[in-house]
Amino acid sequence: QVQLVESGGGLVQTGDSLRLSCTTSGLTFTRYGMGWFRQAPGQERDFVAGINWSGDHSYYKHSLKGRFTIARDNAKNTVYLQMNALKPEDTAVYYCAADRGGADSGSIADDPNYWGRGTQVTVSS
Repeated sequence: QVQLVESGGGLVQTGDSLRLSCTTSGLTFTRYGMGWFRQAPGQERDFVAGINWSGDHSYYKHSLKGRFTIARDNAKNTVYLQMNALKPEDTAVYYCAADRGGADSGSIADDPNYWGRGTQVTVSS
């Protein structure tokens, strides 16, 4: 059974940092591109960042590049999202995704093979 379990969310203040983690099990981690998406209240789920299997190619939502960094540790079957200088508009549920098609490029599809259940990030002003 494939599982993607996010952690690291919480309530922070504007300007703070958070690091999200997503630990996977039940899949061959290096066969998947990994990504992060987020969904704010009343909005559709939106791409945040993606990374290829080896970690040497990554993609970001344009407006987040420079504040957010995606990384992976293949020995731990875990992908991370470092978020700096957080803003209230970053408030959302953050979801981890595993996408076989994105393994080489890091470009994560909107309908990846697997989703995590999400972790809430709330940024207060």
